[in-house]
Amino acid sequence: MVLQEGKVNHSYVVECIDLPLQLERRLEALGIIAGTAVRVLNRKEHGALVIFVRGTRFAIGRGIAENIQVKEAAE
Repeated sequence: MVLQEGKVNHSYVVECIDLPLQLERRLEALGIIAGTAVRVLNRKEHGALVIFVRGTRFAIGRGIAENIQVKEAAE
């Protein structure tokens, strides 16, 4: 599934990121790589997501979230 389909207050693990190289490197610099735990904190009206990664909150747009493959994290 893609991160955009994630539910609020659920945790996921990033499987792969399918974005242009420059954008993928920027997410990598923020710590969002394969195997990283991500928690969806909030969903905005127009598709933006607020996520919690490695102790920091990030807002990402729908276009980015639709290209991040995730799986449900084991509780």
